[in-house]
Amino acid sequence: MFGFAAYLGRRLLRLVVSLVAVSLITFVLLQLAPGNFADIQRISSGASTIGSAGTEDVANAFKARYGADVPVWKQYLIFMKGAVTWDFGPSYKYPTLDVQEIIAKAFPVSATLALLSVLLALLIALPVGVFAALRQNSPADHGTMFLVTLGHALPGFLSAAFLVLLFTATLHVLPSSGFTGPRNLVMPVLALAVGPAAVLARYVRSSMLETLREEYVTAAYAKGGPRRTVIVRHALRNSLIPLVTVVGPLLAGLMTGTVFIEALFRIPGLGLYFATAAASRDMPLLMGSTLFFAVILMVTNLLVDLVYGVLDPRIRAEGGWGRSRSRKASQRISPQEAL
Repeated sequence: MFGFAAYLGRRLLRLVVSLVAVSLITFVLLQLAPGNFADIQRISSGASTIGSAGTEDVANAFKARYGADVPVWKQYLIFMKGAVTWDFGPSYKYPTLDVQEIIAKAFPVSATLALLSVLLALLIALPVGVFAALRQNSPADHGTMFLVTLGHALPGFLSAAFLVLLFTATLHVLPSSGFTGPRNLVMPVLALAVGPAAVLARYVRSSMLETLREEYVTAAYAKGGPRRTVIVRHALRNSLIPLVTVVGPLLAGLMTGTVFIEALFRIPGLGLYFATAAASRDMPLLMGSTLFFAVILMVTNLLVDLVYGVLDPRIRAEGGWGRSRSRKASQRISPQEAL
């Protein structure tokens, strides 16, 4: 137990240091970037509601939070103090809303898109990967992997554009934008699921091929077990363990990487707000969103490592969670144990 606590403490300390580094790099890059929110709003005055209203409210909000003539380094410290207490201050682009309110309202939309996309990707990848593995080096295997590689290479926004042309411009069955009902989710989820499905299918195939060569699978066949039972109960079940290390970061990546899809389909998720903030140089929203994205990615990676350690004793031994109770804890499961 002490070994696990020490391991968890090291990982949490590394997470905090990484978050500070991300916030500092983001803050410095935004300060070095040319232009600012006021300049952009003056240029686009009349095209933006806040631009037509002027930037006086934004300036007053900035002075209320940071004070007048505050040096840059002090602005960073004030921002980080607010970040620790979940208070990022008001957005420049949406002055009536605090950044944390925007995140709380928009992130569930992005998370819903990401979760549905990963579930759809798994539903596609599992049968495709198993199908290809059971027909290794056959024309069916090569054809399947060609399609998988094509799906992996196809950018999400290009898939989205193709879906819009097909279902909206040609068939007129799905809306091309908005977020009013389940029909608005079909094309974004499909566009987001294509790439992950291809990645997961390759992992499933590779893991299945490795598992099918294991001794306990051969022993199960030798005992006269039905082919379907051996594949499902022994080969497939053990092949799914490595997917844990892929699905977790993949889900987190989709939660934080739906900017283009949300902007294209006008879905009010955090990706759309982030794109708008980047275009208008909304510093509080950019900083808050980036830090929130970093937290999601890092916490997800930590949880994946912990779950993987629970599933595989070898990871616990290598990670220093504690002493292994027996020599088997750091070795492969024997055929007798698997059967």
